[in-house]
Amino acid sequence: MRRPDEPYYVRYDGDFGLSGLAGRPGDGQLPPAEGDEQVGEDARSLLESALPDEVIRSLWLAADRGRFDPAGQGRTVRSWLRGWSQAYPPPAPKRPKSFAKYRSTMSFEPPRPVLVEEEIRDAVLAEIAAVEADLVRAVPLPGVVPALRRAVVEAGADLGFRLLLRILKACSVRVDKARYDRFLELGEPFEYHYGVVHDGLEVDWPPLDPARRDSDWDFGLSALAARFAHWHDGTVDEVLRGSAAADDIRQTPGSAAAVLLDDVTRLHASPLSTDTLTTLWLAAGDCGYQPDRFGIDVRQWLERIAEVCRERLRETAPAYRPEPAPVRADLADEVLRELGDLAPEMESRTVQPHWQGVPGAAAARALEQVVSRVDPDLGYRLFLRVLLALWMPLTQERYARYQALGERFGYGEYLVSQVDGFVQSDL
Repeated sequence: MRRPDEPYYVRYDGDFGLSGLAGRPGDGQLPPAEGDEQVGEDARSLLESALPDEVIRSLWLAADRGRFDPAGQGRTVRSWLRGWSQAYPPPAPKRPKSFAKYRSTMSFEPPRPVLVEEEIRDAVLAEIAAVEADLVRAVPLPGVVPALRRAVVEAGADLGFRLLLRILKACSVRVDKARYDRFLELGEPFEYHYGVVHDGLEVDWPPLDPARRDSDWDFGLSALAARFAHWHDGTVDEVLRGSAAADDIRQTPGSAAAVLLDDVTRLHASPLSTDTLTTLWLAAGDCGYQPDRFGIDVRQWLERIAEVCRERLRETAPAYRPEPAPVRADLADEVLRELGDLAPEMESRTVQPHWQGVPGAAAARALEQVVSRVDPDLGYRLFLRVLLALWMPLTQERYARYQALGERFGYGEYLVSQVDGFVQSDL
């Protein structure tokens, strides 16, 4: 398998190459294929393999839902592939970057994953075996599963995996959540955009549950506060609707609205005073949106958030009936210890000090009430948001404890790491 010069996700925001061509409207005729140079690469992979024409034809017809036969109208499968190969010849080698020798110390590019061909090939073959019975039932053409196996072995795991995904989508084969998650993980070493797996795949999603933690990122009211902290574009309602619809690719559709609704419902029904709720929202949101400037108080603001969430849920999960998620009361003391440990340093700072800011001491008191009287999970997420708004420096020891606590709450890898820019070096 020839590794592309740059990650696929840089060039493509969905499926691509021959598998992407099979999924697009059209008849598979020769170019252009929307400027997709990978079609030429995939064609050469098949031409250089020992796959017989009929095997390649079967794979294409299954992926394309039989709309276009590459062996029709006086063509052969290989002449069709040669046409694509000629239309998109191999690209010229790229010149090394000028600062390549400094990349290890200066580059902000994430390291590219190591691809071990045998391991990745075996992983794709295992996924084909796992869905073999479903494919045999769903695909009207005989021999597609053996053809997929041969494509993986002889034309490369990359193309074979994309063809597997395209055939599953073309034949409406449903996969369970665990298999879908494995597909996403398998796409990571290939450096796919998530749409290669996600878009068009039928998934048996688990029921909506605000207690599930399938997202890698922040969620709920703390995530909404982050959006308003950096609020530059769109109206208030546009930001609200965008947040309510911001499901992670690993989440059941409607999850973003469900967890946000759970957070605001708890706060609205809590014994916290209006002043405390106002302090909490302004501190977590870095004073980016102040409801009173729009003629509403904080409880009306929470009601508006809830209304938008219910609108979203009526569209995506009309049968869903919200029920409060269990409160992690067992972690309250641990969150309070971390908050109390940092409170003296928070008192010396102010959220937006050059404006009508929120004193750090007031923010700490509001957070303590959320943790002890409402929900430690919500309180901890808002605590992290307030640390960002206060530009609070953190020791590596504290940050390690915050990460461990986030793991106990079941958070994804990027929720606590949002504050890692304030971790001080031991040097």
